[in-house]
Amino acid sequence: MRLSKAQIPTILLVGNHDVSPSVARVHAMEEFSTLSVPHVLVVGKPSFLGPEDLKKLCLLGKQLDMQLPAVPWVSRSGLMSYLNLQIRDLGQLYEEMEKRLSNVLEKWLDQADPNLPAILTAHASVEGAVYGGERSVLLGKDFVLPKSMVADPRLDYVALGHIHKAQNLNEGNHPPVIYSGSIERVDFGEVKDDKFFVVADVEKGQTEMDWRKLEEIRPFHDRYLKLVSQKDITAQVISALPEPNIMDDAVVRLVLE
Repeated sequence: MRLSKAQIPTILLVGNHDVSPSVARVHAMEEFSTLSVPHVLVVGKPSFLGPEDLKKLCLLGKQLDMQLPAVPWVSRSGLMSYLNLQIRDLGQLYEEMEKRLSNVLEKWLDQADPNLPAILTAHASVEGAVYGGERSVLLGKDFVLPKSMVADPRLDYVALGHIHKAQNLNEGNHPPVIYSGSIERVDFGEVKDDKFFVVADVEKGQTEMDWRKLEEIRPFHDRYLKLVSQKDITAQVISALPEPNIMDDAVVRLVLE
């Protein structure tokens, strides 16, 4: 709402935490569309948005000279429905979904204006990305986009959501393929992760980006205590915890053996 009041064009891409497991239920950002909040556009299904589509985000007489292929989070059943698939074998299903989605993206890029910058945004796992704890995303385990699909040189920036760890999957090459990551630590796999947002200056064939580190975000403290004596267990537990002022507004986990 602050962005809307400041008349800043804003696109909200529906993610996996925004949707209900029940089919046909509304998603968590539906209100912005229902109430026609100015300068805010919610993308809830795969779409290709050109300058005319994006004009409604701008002040009268202004426009965004860019194009935006957008792939929100779609459940497996939702994507099967969108792509009209009827396959039961998971491996075969993911392979077919990947092929169909690749064809859709290829079609979008073929129809794109080669003179305007193209920004792909997607809420999905991409092959080669790293979760917190250095665990890599692999093809075949779940529906995963191949890196070749998102690192297409016809794109000028790729803004990804879903994985919480900040990273560039196409370091040193064009386009930047960016997971900006979550702006808060979400679980203890992210205890040591720094958090960022990204400011990108996107032009056709050239993008400059700046990682901005978020300071004073919610701290996570992980402690472990092995009890070797039954004497005054409460005092032992208290001694294993951080000082009260350090625990203030923090998330603390104590593993007790």
